[in-house]
Amino acid sequence: MVNIKTFNPEFVAQAKQPGFPVQVTVIAGGAGFIGSNLCRRLVEDGQNVICVDNFDTGRIQNIADLLSDPHFRLFRHDIVDPFDITGPVTRIYNFACPASPPKYQKDPVHTLKTSVVGAINLLDLAERTGARVLQSSTSEVYGDPDISPQPETYRGLVNTVGPRSCYDEGKRAAETLFHDTFLTRGVDVRIARIFNTYGPQMDPEDGRVISNFAVQALSGQALTIYGDGSQTRAFCYVDDMLDGLVALMETDTAGAEPVNLGNPGEFTIKDLAETVLSMTQSTAGISYHDLPVDDPRQRRPDITRATNLLGWSPKISLHEGLVPTIEYFQQEIALLQGFKGGAE
Repeated sequence: MVNIKTFNPEFVAQAKQPGFPVQVTVIAGGAGFIGSNLCRRLVEDGQNVICVDNFDTGRIQNIADLLSDPHFRLFRHDIVDPFDITGPVTRIYNFACPASPPKYQKDPVHTLKTSVVGAINLLDLAERTGARVLQSSTSEVYGDPDISPQPETYRGLVNTVGPRSCYDEGKRAAETLFHDTFLTRGVDVRIARIFNTYGPQMDPEDGRVISNFAVQALSGQALTIYGDGSQTRAFCYVDDMLDGLVALMETDTAGAEPVNLGNPGEFTIKDLAETVLSMTQSTAGISYHDLPVDDPRQRRPDITRATNLLGWSPKISLHEGLVPTIEYFQQEIALLQGFKGGAE
């Protein structure tokens, strides 16, 4: 088992004193999109953050500005392999799994192991340290739903042997592990079912629809739509998602029952494409392709439970959130072009 040292011995000694106001948060997958944004928010709030990432899909540039901060620690590690942490841990967030189909389908067995074995390792860590642990589950547990919007009570329509199954079923199994570990061992758990989220720090090559559309439009390429574009999604800006995640983590009344987090505003993929084309002033147009196997036709969260339990609902509209998101991708493309130019 890998043993991770955290903060200096004086800090650890102080943290063991009664009443010392310390919060040490472990973020697995902390160099990824949502994870890196959460690392930054918690460090800015004065918390001590340990980022654990194997960098399969996480990016060092996502957390580069945090590396010199005394409240931040980075450790390269795959949570499929057991590990321990020296010193106190109060909170654990699990974001350690590729979340876009091209990424998680690259090595489906490892994707499944990350969700299942990784969850076991983080639950064991939480039990040893007495930390509260939050599982980032997904709207993908609902599969290709036959009801809309999807409440937490809906059991889903998932193909267990399809191209998306490694992710969908891995997340479903992780929810079971979290729920049953709470029941049998008393570990303090939270389960967030995250719907489509977007914003700065997304990988331009992520493969999800907003990153694809933004990069294609800014690069003068036709936007790729699979199917006829009538399928729908609900898009939540990352700042709203962070508000929901932190609220869920810090509430004392959520227990082990899943909570949907997402923006209930519903858009067709074609509407999204036309919005991105308009906002980027692109004339590249749209290119239509066959719909992938098991691609959901409709996805929209019922956030009644989150609103009642957490007092949370998203505040940022799709158009408002796309402004900084498109600016971010403009900067990423410029950096990439500059790098390629300098290498020639």
